[in-house]
Amino acid sequence: MKKMTISCIVLAAILALIWVGAAGAADKFPGKRITYKICFNPGGESDITARFQEAALKKALGVDVNITYQIGGGGALCWAELVRTTPDGYTIAGHNLPHTVLQPLEMGNAGYKTLDLKQIYMFESTPNVLLVRNDSPYKTLKDFVEGAKKNPPGVFTVGGSGTSSANDLGTTMLNKAAGIKLTYIPFGGTGSAIPALLGSHVTALMTYSTMAAQHKGRFRALAIASEKRMEVLPDVPTFKEQGYDIVEGAYRGVAAPPGTPDEIVKILADAFDKVMKDPDVKKKMDQNAFKTEFMGPEESLALVKKKMVEYEQIMKELGRIKK
Repeated sequence: MKKMTISCIVLAAILALIWVGAAGAADKFPGKRITYKICFNPGGESDITARFQEAALKKALGVDVNITYQIGGGGALCWAELVRTTPDGYTIAGHNLPHTVLQPLEMGNAGYKTLDLKQIYMFESTPNVLLVRNDSPYKTLKDFVEGAKKNPPGVFTVGGSGTSSANDLGTTMLNKAAGIKLTYIPFGGTGSAIPALLGSHVTALMTYSTMAAQHKGRFRALAIASEKRMEVLPDVPTFKEQGYDIVEGAYRGVAAPPGTPDEIVKILADAFDKVMKDPDVKKKMDQNAFKTEFMGPEESLALVKKKMVEYEQIMKELGRIKK
């Protein structure tokens, strides 16, 4: 009994020291430069957003923020590395849905588990958009679907950002809804997919609203996968308007390694909240067809858990994972 009492006292002392240490770390945080990792090629939505945020984020945190890139596996390489990183708040990474739900579901071993990523803040969403070149013979979604049906299955190629991503899933959903067989071609990011369509290496892109806004003069948007048309893209009809019940896109935010103290996560989340409410940042987001979101750690985690249930059901229905 005496030994047990002593053990309990020792354990309590250890836990107290850990708590005091964590609190002390939070009091001093941040005390040096923070590394903000982007899991995709430069030029895509994650990179563009980070560049919009950069100056305001440095001001909010009071330290330098170093934006770096770790590309591979549609983001999986970066997230797998993040979960093995020291959980001190000095390394964070862009976080994407549905990628971080779909990859562990489809790959089996993606190098990380969805809930390993500690949510900091979810700051934007972008619906999928189907784009073709301006000189494409397909003027409407109806033309595109009819063209796909007239050609042998798989001849129509659709480029997009990564595998097990919103673009990948959106293409699969269109295949099922329209009864066609499009071949999805994954690229290292949205930015690297654009040249493929410009060079006619793919028939179309399943990309995001941001690319439709940025490349209005180069591409024709056939449909957007949102509930209603976007104000910044008023001439782009929804898939729903054209007879296909497809609503899909990506959420983006930032995550930390598992085990990062809640106090440090709160400091980071408060900084991102301040940044996303900065008038200059908000204006740039709106102009580039990003839908700004304001979700802190708890709300972000709730969204992730909700999407885990939804996406598992969708993937079973589409036959991409076993029932």
